[in-house]
Amino acid sequence: MATLTTEPDSTSSPAARFGAKLRSLRRARGWSQVKLGKLMGCSNTWISLIERVKRLPSPYFAVKADEVFETGGTFIELYRRINSAALLEGFEEFADLERRCRKLREFQTGIIPGLFQTPEYATALANASVARGTITQAQADESVAFLAARQRGVLERSAAPIIHSVIEEACVMRLVGGPEVMGRQLEHLEALANRPNITVQIAPLSLGELVPFLFPIVLLSMPDRSVIGYAETQARGYVERTSAICAAWERNYDQLQVESLSTTASAAKIRNIRRGLA
Repeated sequence: MATLTTEPDSTSSPAARFGAKLRSLRRARGWSQVKLGKLMGCSNTWISLIERVKRLPSPYFAVKADEVFETGGTFIELYRRINSAALLEGFEEFADLERRCRKLREFQTGIIPGLFQTPEYATALANASVARGTITQAQADESVAFLAARQRGVLERSAAPIIHSVIEEACVMRLVGGPEVMGRQLEHLEALANRPNITVQIAPLSLGELVPFLFPIVLLSMPDRSVIGYAETQARGYVERTSAICAAWERNYDQLQVESLSTTASAAKIRNIRRGLA
């Protein structure tokens, strides 16, 4: 009597979804576990264990899988779901949408937006959370690795989205990681703002009550022309799909763009702060 082999339910856990994705892409290319193991630099036994959810993948395995399958961050996102304790509730869904958007508009308070952060800047923020006891050092290291993968998946993809970022003045004035780290962060921000698909504006503190948003928000324009919002508080993030609410956010965002510094004035502001740090 033939022995039936059952595959793990791909909806049962994040690890099962990772294994199912690995298996489906491998089979779609007609690769054996032996061939994939050679491409990944590991044994076919290890491939089998991960596909059957008998072992958990490492961050390196996820990054390597994205390289081998050319999936632009898919596996690192799946891995992040396995180790999501350091992430805000609601962020996973947003990250999936962000990787597929055609246009991204955001307003950020307090710190440089994640997509624009240097590794040193991101590490300083993560290590501060470790010092406060909010997350572990392992989670901090993972969050920095995930951010790098997220940046590649959005900023470096072949059809990179149009990005319009309005940054509260406090973001560029707040010293994170010391003068050298902050100086390099501002230099990186200037370089990104010079890309043809990226616009950066500073919302001066003098706007006061005219700033329409109390927390960071993002508006994503998707391939089907729908607009999806995302907002964060200190405790959680949430995806907003209600068309009326997203339309109201768009109107407020348009007004914020008008009230903020021009791109030329914003670049001068960033440059002057960076020179002051030097």
